[in-house]
Formats: sequence, structure tokens, C-alpha cells
Amino acid sequence: MDDKVIQMIKDRREEIISSWMKEMEKARGEYRLQHITDEAFRSSNRQFVEMIWDYLDNKNESSADLSDHFIERLLGIGLPLSYLTLGLQTFRNLVLEFCFEQMEHAENVHTFYTDMDRWYNPIINRLVSTSVKTWEDTVSSQRTALKELSAPLIPVFEGISVMPLIGAIDTERAKLIMENLLDGVIEHGSQVVLIDITGVPIVDTMVAHHIIQAAEAVRLIGARCILVGIRPEIAQTIITLGIDLSDFLTKSTLKKGMQAALQITDREIVELPGGGSR
Repeated sequence: MDDKVIQMIKDRREEIISSWMKEMEKARGEYRLQHITDEAFRSSNRQFVEMIWDYLDNKNESSADLSDHFIERLLGIGLPLSYLTLGLQTFRNLVLEFCFEQMEHAENVHTFYTDMDRWYNPIINRLVSTSVKTWEDTVSSQRTALKELSAPLIPVFEGISVMPLIGAIDTERAKLIMENLLDGVIEHGSQVVLIDITGVPIVDTMVAHHIIQAAEAVRLIGARCILVGIRPEIAQTIITLGIDLSDFLTKSTLKKGMQAALQITDREIVELPGGGSR
């Protein structure tokens, strides 16, 4: 932006800031920021507008580095992206309004307007693109974390592990189940794995196929699977669909599955005098 234009803006600095603060206060309700205290809201707005002035003051620095630093600071305030873009747009409009009052020639107005767009548009584009990328990275990290938690293999006794499954099982999740199952069996030295499908709402042909594949893979590396959590409606569905689960052990509850796993590993739960067990 031209030095004369910037100086013109600086000469009206306090007027612009005062008008900007009033306009942003009006937008507070629209952007549902009433939960922020008055003091915190004013402080954030003041920080916001001071950043814009700092950006103008440092216009001779590398534009790319300056833009990145400016955007990082803006996002660090913690205000919604839509509010930040409104704030920049409001600042631009106020600057145009104040400066147009002092311009005498139409060609100056056109030049100034063009300069403002050259300053403003890249900032908005960078702000939006950076925000979207940050959001996508966050969602991706959360999705990865959720996937890792969606098929955990939990060692409960020496040689016995449990994999509780909750929610729908699609092809992508089935692949993760297989990977976690095989890695966990080797890592924990599991002889028996109980796959608990109590929390799986629907067991159709595809889900059963994935479970059978997982059980077969576990068998190939020297361990054994027990399928537990077979509710009556699931048992009926399995029969109706003609799904063959005869090649590996099934139990209706985790407790019964655990008793079977202990027997397979030559152990059992015994009652102690006084009502205890071990």
C-alpha cells in the first residue's frame, strides 16, 4: 500500500479504532459471543485491531512471512473465523470511508480502492486457507486417535486378551481390527483372544466375514479366538443369513467366554473359603 495512503490511515487511527470497536460490539450477538465476559471481549477486539495496525506498520517486511505471522496471531486470539473475517472487512470499509472524505480527485479514489484490495484480499485468502488446513489437521488427528481407540486389544490375564468392539464395522475399521489383533497377539503373547461384539448393533454377512477373517488370521499365528456377546437377535440373524461360525468357539457373554479361555489355558476360577475367588 502507498506510503501516503498509510499515513492518511494513521492520521485517523483513533477515529477508525473507535468506530471499529463499536461496529464489532454490534456483531457480538450475531456471532454468539455473549459467553465471553465484557472485559475479555473488549480485550480481544483491542488485540485484534492492534494486530491490523502492526501489520500496516511493518509493510516493508517480507509479505509472505508477515502474512503468516499475522494470520497465526489472529487465529491465536481464539475468535471464530467468521468473526475474524468480519473484523477485517469492517476495518477495510471504515478505512475506505474515512479516507474517501479526504480525497479530492476521482483517480485517487480508484487508486486507493485498488491498493486496499491488494492489501486486504491476500489476507482474507490466507486466513481462510490456514484456518481450513488447521481444522482439517485437527480432524485428521482426532480421527486417527478414535480409530486407534475403536479396536483396542486389552490383556486381562497372562495369555488371554479381550478386544471389545462397539459401533458399526465397515471395511476400513475391519482392516484396523485385523492389524491391532495380530500386532496385539504377538506383543502380549496371547494364546486366546475374546472378541466381544456386545456393542456391535448389526452383524450382517460383511461383519461376520470380517470377524471370521480376523479369527482365521489369529489361528495362523498360533492363537485362538472366542466370539462373545452373541445376543439372541444376532444369533437369529446369523442363522437366517446362513453364516457359518462353526470353526471357532462362541459364547453369549464375556463371563462365559473368559471361563472358556481359562480352561483352554489350563486355568480356572475357584471359590475360596469366605466367598472369595482366585
